[in-house]
Amino acid sequence: MTHAERTALTAVVSSVLIGVGVAWAGSQGGTAVGRWPVFALCGILAFGLNWLAFVPAALWRTERYYDATGSLTYLSVVAVALLGADRLAPHALLLGAMVSVWAIRLGSFLFARVRRDGADGRFDEIKSNPLRFFMVWTLQGLWVFLTVSCALAAMSSGQPELLGVVEGAGGLIWAMGLTIEVVADRQKARFRADPENRGHFIQSGLWAWSRHPNYVGEITLWCGVAVVALPHLSGWQHVTLISPVFVYMLLTRVSGIPLLESRATQKWGDRADYRAYRARTPVLFPRPPRTV
Repeated sequence: MTHAERTALTAVVSSVLIGVGVAWAGSQGGTAVGRWPVFALCGILAFGLNWLAFVPAALWRTERYYDATGSLTYLSVVAVALLGADRLAPHALLLGAMVSVWAIRLGSFLFARVRRDGADGRFDEIKSNPLRFFMVWTLQGLWVFLTVSCALAAMSSGQPELLGVVEGAGGLIWAMGLTIEVVADRQKARFRADPENRGHFIQSGLWAWSRHPNYVGEITLWCGVAVVALPHLSGWQHVTLISPVFVYMLLTRVSGIPLLESRATQKWGDRADYRAYRARTPVLFPRPPRTV
């Protein structure tokens, strides 16, 4: 077994153990179907769907349906949480709608991008190795489960409180984050669709305020989800508030910004205009454009 394969195996085992721990915490005080907590069933489904999708993906060595599977997993666990609830409380319906709207929008956007580009460069080195490829599908299961965990815990908490000021504030934060993400994605898509921009990098619109404004929107909207969920959590369920922290760490330390920044430096690092762009534009949290 190579070093990369040992690392992949460690990541798989660690992901499952983390998932089990969060499943236990989020299930405390929640509703159940028979002897099975609804929250734990959502965790099993999050991993199970991705492991099932891995089989044909590995046989055909394709990542074409990776992002679509992620969105389907979000929608599936939300459906299970709603169906397993003792009653459909207003906050559960609100959280379910927030997660579903985001998942459908992002999933369709990413799937269309992969179809247009023909492949996703993130998988070039790993899809020919079954263990390493299995790792990324397992990580997607963990990504879904942890990201949506506070929403699922609140939806299955069995507390049918009415919506209040806190939920309203959380909804506004979510809407702001979603708007930022959608606008940033569309600006970049239009930029890349223009043949005159081939070989260049975007530095206009929201991309003049941040080098990754879509990630700013992503982090913001999950903070909004956590705010909506907060009043409906109790005891160990508060562990699931790790959701926005996990999103932030994932995007800034693991698979998001580090990978994209490395690729950008390889492509444009020797260009003066790119170095100037990096000097005047923050990597994540935005500030007004300035000259250097």
